[in-house]
Amino acid sequence: MTIPYGLPADVVIRDVGPRDGLQPEAPVAVADRVRLVEALVAAGVTRIEVAAFVSPKAVPAMAGAAEVVAAVPPADGLIRAALVPNERGAELALAAGVDELTVTISASAAYSLRNVKMSPDESEQVISAIVELTASHPGRAGGIPIDAVVSCAFGSPYEGEIDPGEVAARCARLRERGVSALTLADTTGMATPRRIHEVLDAVEDLRLDAADIGLHLHDTRGTALVNAYAALGRGVRRFDTAVGGLGGSPFAHGAGGNLATEELVAMLDDLDVRTGIDVAGLVAAAALLEELVGRPVPSRVAHHGPRTAVARPGADQASEGAGGS
Repeated sequence: MTIPYGLPADVVIRDVGPRDGLQPEAPVAVADRVRLVEALVAAGVTRIEVAAFVSPKAVPAMAGAAEVVAAVPPADGLIRAALVPNERGAELALAAGVDELTVTISASAAYSLRNVKMSPDESEQVISAIVELTASHPGRAGGIPIDAVVSCAFGSPYEGEIDPGEVAARCARLRERGVSALTLADTTGMATPRRIHEVLDAVEDLRLDAADIGLHLHDTRGTALVNAYAALGRGVRRFDTAVGGLGGSPFAHGAGGNLATEELVAMLDDLDVRTGIDVAGLVAAAALLEELVGRPVPSRVAHHGPRTAVARPGADQASEGAGGS
């Protein structure tokens, strides 16, 4: 099959389920969080946000981050990322041996104050300090990669619309401060394809390449998959997703779950865009996740499989003669 519509030939997916997916949940035991990471690895996921080095008082579900990292040994091709909110968190993550750090900064001042009790400008200063810390870290020549995730890039639950030009300018300053990668986050699902294009237009106006920008999409209003498709057409090749579609910031009013990894991979498979990830393995990981949190996950593909899935023997069938449209 020829790849249609100018879409990229391949896409890199970072599954944030073990962190973003579980952080608003009741705490799951470290051993079970490791089981989830192992299920994702078995499905072919090579980039995983495995933990957050945050205060367990603030986010109880992320307690034991170092234990999770220790139980997932380094492996060729596997990138174990961890979210860090400050220098202390970065120090702990580096000591634990993570492969990549994720830092966050908000395009919304009101959300930033609720989330990290700092203004966006203050967060920039913290990120600069983390960049300096990692640059001198002895664990890897050239330092540990840092992905700066810009929260509320497509709108704020407290301030409404965010000027795309301001988002792009923030991205440019973060690049100047030395972050390795940039990811735009739709923290409360306010993005639409129109907003995706407007923000990427502003990014390109500042001579940043849209293909170098990642997206972290939430499905609060059911638009995550169509937003991903719009971004693919602009050359975006990196996406954050969460197995099962769980997640959401506990500090953002109205936040919904992440774009489900299996839903994005199923769509990309159908478009012949390579990810190296097996949907069936993701569905199995989502089933494990349901066991761990004690309820169904929101992902539709987790429940029904991709469009070419064969019905399971014994699955409920429509009554004979029943009509359908």
